[in-house]
Amino acid sequence: MLKKRGAIYSVIALMLCAAVYLNWSYNQNNPEGSEGSGAAPHTVNGGLLGESLLVSGDISESEIDYFADARLSRQKARDEAVSILNSTIENANSDEQAVAAASAVIETMANNAMVESRIETLVIAKGYKECVAYVSEDSVNIIIAKKSEQLQDADVAKIKDIVIDEAGVSADKIKIIEAQD
Repeated sequence: MLKKRGAIYSVIALMLCAAVYLNWSYNQNNPEGSEGSGAAPHTVNGGLLGESLLVSGDISESEIDYFADARLSRQKARDEAVSILNSTIENANSDEQAVAAASAVIETMANNAMVESRIETLVIAKGYKECVAYVSEDSVNIIIAKKSEQLQDADVAKIKDIVIDEAGVSADKIKIIEAQD
């Protein structure tokens, strides 16, 4: 009973993270402001004030779409897997071992989602335009928006430090990929 309750809490946490991300993603893609705000957005040099995407011009719209699509497809795949695992947990014919295994996988998926989110946030905070992280039990893949110049060794070291701290994996388990135009 306690494991089932833990699995339910994990699923709720995962869905809450998904809702927060989707809300954030929607607000990022809706530069007109919230519908009920009534305030017109302030523009400077043809871009929205405070909207770094429109002001900087360093990252293309197709790259933003790529990263948003990557996050969305990652979340959809995770949601489908959680749905299948939940059906195993809720099935009266499932034995305790199958329920325990499904609960453990859901908990791992929830933890990986939180680690991915922290990695993405910290990498972007270090000055990179966009990032998507994929965490599995034996590796971490990071996709970075291509800058005007290629990633330097110092950039790779910064990103690897973040991943090592957040995911607890060794440096040889980390793959960093620059997204191509």
